[in-house]
Amino acid sequence: MGWMITESVTEFGTAAGGFLDRRPVEYSVLRTVSGTLRRRGADAYGPQAPRFGWWREEDGGEVAAAFLCTPPYPPLLARGPERALHELAAAWEGPLAGARGDAEAVRAFGAAWQERTGAGLRVEREQRLHRLGTLTPRTPAPPGRARVAGRDDLGLLVRWHEEFARDIGESTPGVARVLEDALGYGGRTLWEVDGEPVAMAGHTSPEDGALRIVAVYTPAELRGRGYAGAVTAAVSRAALDTGARDVLLATDLANPVSNHLYRRLGYLPVRDQLSVAFT
Repeated sequence: MGWMITESVTEFGTAAGGFLDRRPVEYSVLRTVSGTLRRRGADAYGPQAPRFGWWREEDGGEVAAAFLCTPPYPPLLARGPERALHELAAAWEGPLAGARGDAEAVRAFGAAWQERTGAGLRVEREQRLHRLGTLTPRTPAPPGRARVAGRDDLGLLVRWHEEFARDIGESTPGVARVLEDALGYGGRTLWEVDGEPVAMAGHTSPEDGALRIVAVYTPAELRGRGYAGAVTAAVSRAALDTGARDVLLATDLANPVSNHLYRRLGYLPVRDQLSVAFT
């Protein structure tokens, strides 16, 4: 049967929801993005219409691969048969700046895209998805306390998100709108010392009992004091207390400090992720 492509998140959920549910931890980003699009509308990530796709080997067979694409971001690929990723690269219409998602899927898709177009490929980021086992916060904790951010904090959060994006080499299209949505469900937390914010951490909106820790950031002049670990532990604890089944986060494999920090907090590796650019 091959690939089916749509601009409807509802149609995607109906067709590929069972596939995503089979590996809810691995496919948490696709599930979160789909949930955001259902909640905020098709323009949640930008004015261009998103695209969704699912692949079946034969008519009536189970979905075995999937992707979604929310321009200006490159397509987000789930794990699937190598044949499916090659067929997607062959069928893709229009230019393509890169790909991201499951590391094996991105490598297979990237190789097929290079073969089709002659493009070069540059690895932009290698990440590892982790799932929280037993939470083990640092003892004693650094001074300060956690506070769920409110709308009065929007200006600070926008500035910190922009600084965070520069640190990791990403852009922040529509960051204010993203943050307004997150603040609506209590999705950003600040660590404060003497009433002054010194670090932040966020989490995605829960999707069927799973959420991801995102945007952990400490300004450069305040790093090395344990604030990032403390705010991450606070968000992780709050997620568990509100009934989250799976608390997840992704680490940059090029950053040994953050990888060590999250292992100490109790996060265990699940699967590698990859982001590449076509040149």
